[in-house]
Amino acid sequence: MSDKALRLGTRRSKLAMAQSGQVADAVSQVTGRPVELVEITTYGDTSRESLAQIGGTGVFVAALREALLRGEVDFAVHSLKDLPTEQPADLVLAAIPVREDPRDVIVARDALKLTDLPRGARIGTGSPRRMAQLNAYARSHGLDIETVPIRGNVDTRIGYVRDGELDAVVLAAAGLNRIGRSDEVTDFLSVDTVLPAPGQGALAIECTAADAELIAALGELDDPITRAAVTAERSLLAALEAGCSAPVGALADLLADGQIVKEMRLRGVVGTTDGSRTVQLSTTGPVPETYDGAIALGRELAAEMLAQGAAGLMGERAQ
Repeated sequence: MSDKALRLGTRRSKLAMAQSGQVADAVSQVTGRPVELVEITTYGDTSRESLAQIGGTGVFVAALREALLRGEVDFAVHSLKDLPTEQPADLVLAAIPVREDPRDVIVARDALKLTDLPRGARIGTGSPRRMAQLNAYARSHGLDIETVPIRGNVDTRIGYVRDGELDAVVLAAAGLNRIGRSDEVTDFLSVDTVLPAPGQGALAIECTAADAELIAALGELDDPITRAAVTAERSLLAALEAGCSAPVGALADLLADGQIVKEMRLRGVVGTTDGSRTVQLSTTGPVPETYDGAIALGRELAAEMLAQGAAGLMGERAQ
């Protein structure tokens, strides 16, 4: 490889810049080349409409991919949960590094936990998935809460709590960890309470399929365990024909007996945003020797969920 600087395409948000900076350092170490960040504004960053209205979280990805294909950047970093499940033929996910904490968290006034919030508490989130599961949990545990749709970056969302407009907001643990604000978390939500979005906590490093040399270099940052887990989760999402902003939660993890990994467990949930109806199932299988095995596990669970009526709970399905 030459010693010319590599150009990394990134969104301009504080979180995107932080996680891209971390990847840039890692890429520089494995390639021996400097990496410069190229800031790109996406439609999802400028629109104030809900994600469902503007086409789901894929709107955060299109501009970065266009910059890749035009040769304006050499590679791009995405939050994996933002990526549509269909991968363009001329682009490749060269690396999926070790996953951060996939859980959702609460940032609430007075350091309150979810179960300590007062009656009528208003909880902000822009995610139908989070709304569906929080409302389902509230129904089953006798909590009196109201989920309120919001948009905005981390500062904006937490600002709603500080200004007294909301009692709490829901955010991803990984994002707060990456920008050094995990001390503001007042409650970590168990995955038994709220399953994360497919791929949540993981990053995707993408480049053009034609750049074999860069693909090989970036591949040194790939974590096979993380890739297998998120492959299963995204396979479930794809088989449900659900978009990135659909009320679908999924999490794959490896089950071990001592130090010996035995099998993979995949959990999935779909629900109406008011929490009145949910389909939540899990399946286990041998640790996939290939990523085809992870794909098969996702499809298997999706088929079971569809058989129990999941399609009718997701609103308009992806085409």
